[in-house]
Amino acid sequence: MSRPTRATGRLARYGFGTAEGDGGARAADLLGPDGLRLWRPEEQEPADEPAGELLAAMSRAADPDLALRQLHRIVEAERRTTDDAADSPLLAELHADPGLRRRLIAVLGASSALGDHLVAHPDHCTALRTAPDGLAPIAEGRLEPAAGGNPVAVLRTAYRLALLRIAAADLTGGRGLEQTMAALSALADATLAAAYEVAVAELAEGTERPRLAVVAMGKCGGGELNYVSDVDVIFVAAEDADLAAATLVATRLIHICGLVAWPVDAALRPEGNRGPLVRTLASHLAYYQRWARTWEFQALLKARPAAGDLPLAQEWIDQLAPLVWRAAERPEAVEDVRAMRRRIIDHIPPKELEREIKRGPGGLRDIEFAVQLLQLVHGRGDETLRAPGTIPALRALVAGGYVGRADGEALLRGYRFLRSVEHRLQLQGLRRTHTVPTEPGALRWLAAALGFTAAPGRSAVESFRAEWVTHATEVRRLHAKLLYRPLLESVARVPADGLRLTPEAARHRLEILGFADPAGALRHLQALTGGVSRTAAIQRTLLPVLLSEFADAPEPDRGLLNYRKVSDKLGSTPWYLRLLRDGGPVARRLARVLALSRYVADLLARDPEALRLLAEENELAPRSREVLREGFLAAAARHADPVEATRAVRALRRRELVRVACADVLCRAGALAPTPTRPDGANRPAPGLADITQVGTALADVTDATLAAALRAAQASQPAPEGLRFAVIGMGRLGGYESNYLSDADVLFVYDPPAGSSESAASAAAHAIAEELRRLLGVPAPDPPLGVDADLRPEGRQGPLVRSLAAYAAYYTRWSRVWEAQALLRARFVCGDAELGAEFEAMIDPVRYPAEGLTREQVVEIRRIKARVETERLPRGADPATHTKLGRGGLADVEWAVQLVQLRHAGRVPSLRGTRTLDALAAAERAGLIDPTDAAEMAAGWSLAAQVRNALMLVRGRAGDQLPRHGVELAGVVRLLGRDDPGEFLDEYLRVGRRSRAATERVLNA
Repeated sequence: MSRPTRATGRLARYGFGTAEGDGGARAADLLGPDGLRLWRPEEQEPADEPAGELLAAMSRAADPDLALRQLHRIVEAERRTTDDAADSPLLAELHADPGLRRRLIAVLGASSALGDHLVAHPDHCTALRTAPDGLAPIAEGRLEPAAGGNPVAVLRTAYRLALLRIAAADLTGGRGLEQTMAALSALADATLAAAYEVAVAELAEGTERPRLAVVAMGKCGGGELNYVSDVDVIFVAAEDADLAAATLVATRLIHICGLVAWPVDAALRPEGNRGPLVRTLASHLAYYQRWARTWEFQALLKARPAAGDLPLAQEWIDQLAPLVWRAAERPEAVEDVRAMRRRIIDHIPPKELEREIKRGPGGLRDIEFAVQLLQLVHGRGDETLRAPGTIPALRALVAGGYVGRADGEALLRGYRFLRSVEHRLQLQGLRRTHTVPTEPGALRWLAAALGFTAAPGRSAVESFRAEWVTHATEVRRLHAKLLYRPLLESVARVPADGLRLTPEAARHRLEILGFADPAGALRHLQALTGGVSRTAAIQRTLLPVLLSEFADAPEPDRGLLNYRKVSDKLGSTPWYLRLLRDGGPVARRLARVLALSRYVADLLARDPEALRLLAEENELAPRSREVLREGFLAAAARHADPVEATRAVRALRRRELVRVACADVLCRAGALAPTPTRPDGANRPAPGLADITQVGTALADVTDATLAAALRAAQASQPAPEGLRFAVIGMGRLGGYESNYLSDADVLFVYDPPAGSSESAASAAAHAIAEELRRLLGVPAPDPPLGVDADLRPEGRQGPLVRSLAAYAAYYTRWSRVWEAQALLRARFVCGDAELGAEFEAMIDPVRYPAEGLTREQVVEIRRIKARVETERLPRGADPATHTKLGRGGLADVEWAVQLVQLRHAGRVPSLRGTRTLDALAAAERAGLIDPTDAAEMAAGWSLAAQVRNALMLVRGRAGDQLPRHGVELAGVVRLLGRDDPGEFLDEYLRVGRRSRAATERVLNA
């Protein structure tokens, strides 16, 4: 009993018995003396050397047991027609022809259906013989029908022989995936053509041959047919007179192909299955011009002449092509394609969703829909993208720069893998399926058929699953990235003529878009898009969209010029254009900020890499003051040289200014507006012109962090007595968290000498630190300078730059004037010694919050100073109605009124003790010190003036307080503020200013 066990164990080494689960017992019977006579049970070895080679070939099959069973059945069928005792001619041929042996065994181990066919037709095995010249049989999809006999039966036999040759070449590596798909598509064409001729021959005698074209659609049209699939077609007749006979031919063709090979599906025709099977060319054209939906044009991407009247089919394609390439311009086109993909997924049974390699997430449809949508959108202007096949189209998209190289390669790898899985699944039973099996034996067969083998610690099935998950995950990610790319809608909205950008077309389009200097703009375009480089190709994709964005700005020429400057600096970097193409709304965001803001454009010209901030929503939210301070101090600490330390700090400041300014410019840009989220995932509004207090706070926090880091560098470079305390006090707009983009830092410097030290030495050291701080921040550099202004100190410029805490206390006790107390209302600790800062604030509280309020004389003095400021400081020729700072109802009006209330009442109303104007105004209203209506009018006036002032700086790129009454700067401000009509906005500004002015006068005169 031991010998058979050992024999079957030897056979198991060849892979037999794995599928059967019997350890090879069944294989021993089939191979033994009563079977194929290839195995000697007693000796436990192959019968001879040729038998060993045949067993080795079967061991390499996807399923050795299946290959053996099929071969045994074929030989048995062969013996039934010959002498049962004679040697098998087929086995003899397999011994003599290694190529035949390799091809036949591969087919038998991978396809039970083709094995069944060969059992029924053993003589068909000879179709896989090696040719006399040593070459494998031709497997290009040619039909070789035998003469005579029933034409349908003859066609079926010829089809199976051609399919057998294709499968053998596919399974043995003689043809790659693309060649296999092309051969299957060619076989479909030949079958359609043969069935067409059979159907025409069956027409009643005397019937004139109709002009009927068979247009291949779907996978057949794309030259990427699989083994078992419906073949999608559309039938086109030339004239009405052809319709009757053409319909008979089409109907018979469908029937013949169903008997011979596969179902023919004509449901992609106009009106689907409800419409006529055959239409004339004119009828088709009328339908597509008036009624066709987006998915129908998407289907036409794969249209290709297949059979019948081929010139008529090509004419049909040519006449519909202009409609196909305009389909993406429909407002709903992009979303239609996306919705169709979602509907396909929704119709998959839940239990099959994760196993579907065609329709499921991460499947073939994800790749095909992404590629087809990109073709529809970009193929209007780039004819190289008009390839019907998925792989050629994807390669063209990569070559044209529409898809990144890495993304394109990942999609190609995923497509090849998934199509290979589909081919093996279908080939097994010649059954239409796209679902990975769950049964362990079927999975083992599939993994083996795909070439996976066991590795240490991992079975072949586990290796297959791991690669499948990897490809599906990557395909799903790239599908979402490409199909939902925001740039697609923007490109789709650009007319097809605007995508080509030929010189004449570009000049005409530039004039239409409102460029003041079309010739200059055209030179920029030619510089950006000239040549055949990948960079130029991507620019040609981006620029039509960017031009439309530039055209929405008051100065389109400036936007294009700024874009060229940035591109010239970054065009050679690998990430720049890839970010614009693939980075969501980055391209349109960049276009908006470059077209609307000289300030941001100048910053980006100094730091182009900062435009990466536009890609991430959370990057367009201001950093907290703690994060800023830690980051700036850490940057300074990395450098021993104070100049280098401050240069690093200023570079960080520049990046933060870009962050805040970009968020500001974009906050009213609709879909382009940033939507940062909190760490807990909750949405929060981005800082911007809509909330001027957040802008002021963000800019003040940046200045605070800059001063703190620069002070650390200055102190490290200047010797000082041990224990010397030094602090920087913020004043003015810095102290009130109301900084704008070009604000200086208004400060006071205070020190406290260590006990027992020389006052003069401490004063000199503190003075040196303050001077070094100002010098470091004023050193010429590519970064925006930060002026440090200490003019609000006691005695102004005539007084010492730095005072001790005691000296400040003595001065404010003895010499302070009411305007100095008013200035101290905004004083707050910024950086340095926090305890000293708190002591300074406590020392000045009685000065700025007098317990008894103000005397009548002090109130009169404040009113007098305000009147003088309005008269003397308003620039000559300035319009007081539209001057944001000193104009009627503007910033100064409201601030003076609020500060007067604080000076009069903060001594007894603690809620008034704050440095922010709007907070103090709200507190005064709550305390009943200002009428609610007046408070609302003042808040509106101050907020609008602050918004306009910031917008002016963003638009101009330089300081300015005067809102113009006309021109591009007014238009730019209006655009930034999300308004449409400059005249209406100007009227609103004047109206709000008048009301704010009236309210402030009531408060000042109360």
